[in-house]
Amino acid sequence: MAFLVLDRLTKTYGATTALDALSLSVEQGEFVSLLGPSGCGKTTTLQMVAGFVEPSAGAVTLEGRDLLAVKPSKRGLGIVFQSYALFPHMTAKENVAFGLEMQGVTRRERERRIGELLDLVGLAAFAERYPRKMSGGQQQRVALARALVIKPRILLLDEPLSNLDAKLREEMQIELRQIQRTLGTTTILVTHDQSEAMALSDRIVIMNKGRVEQIARPDEAYERPASAFVANFLGKTNALPAIVRSEGRRLAVAIGEMVWLMEAPAANGVAPGPAIVMVRPEKIAFTSAAGLTGVVRNRVFQGSQWSLQVETAIGNLTVIRQNSGDAMAPEGAPVTLTWRVEDMRIAPREASQP
Repeated sequence: MAFLVLDRLTKTYGATTALDALSLSVEQGEFVSLLGPSGCGKTTTLQMVAGFVEPSAGAVTLEGRDLLAVKPSKRGLGIVFQSYALFPHMTAKENVAFGLEMQGVTRRERERRIGELLDLVGLAAFAERYPRKMSGGQQQRVALARALVIKPRILLLDEPLSNLDAKLREEMQIELRQIQRTLGTTTILVTHDQSEAMALSDRIVIMNKGRVEQIARPDEAYERPASAFVANFLGKTNALPAIVRSEGRRLAVAIGEMVWLMEAPAANGVAPGPAIVMVRPEKIAFTSAAGLTGVVRNRVFQGSQWSLQVETAIGNLTVIRQNSGDAMAPEGAPVTLTWRVEDMRIAPREASQP
């Protein structure tokens, strides 16, 4: 039996559907991220698990028990909000102690657990400091310690790192994952940051317009996106117009003057006819053999890699090549591109697409 189960969870506001029959099973100790653009229903999902929003339909069970029948304050959940919501008149230690005091934990036990959590988040030396005297990263650690000190059955994180600068956010991602693994707390994160979701999660739930597009491990969702939306949202991709033809047990995929043969199962059930082929920029290589010809129109040096825009007969392609120290094709240079058939993902071409 799964630890936490969301069964066809739905939320409507009049004629607007914020969440449409989401089903998800979370194992104990698992880190799951709800990822998607603004308005996709991820925060609504988290709020229904927390008890702040009442579902229009569906069920939420925790170890087989109906969680919707339990008051929010009795659900045993730890929550960290985007704003951290620290008490400004309390020190770090007092903020962390608040939940334990509400639970009636003895003073001796409170002191022990507060000390353990502040040490775990690296703030033992800042126990008597007030939030206004702390950096954003330190405040985030206090909020995390306050949520974890009550030993929650589930930790809910609502965009907790979005207020931090890029470097600090990356550092806190590493720390957050280490803390979660140390404690083994089942965690659900809401985020719109693709790199954050991939760095932290055991699985990602990619959402769009209230619906689930794909539930998968980060590497699986990136390498084998279930839809064009997933491919575009989870990293960069090139969407190439193609024509799919049946050739016996295989499919011929025509992209411009190039033709690729692939096994039918690899085409994700796409029927013969117009299609879109998705290829990640880092999967494209330069070749001296036959391939897709083009001209480098723009190139940007990004330290560890080069990002190039190549103009071809089928449109502009983004190509990312690692910085190996070798000379890179200059702007205006003719190039020939190629990629492996296994690096292509195919989706039906929508009517609005060329």
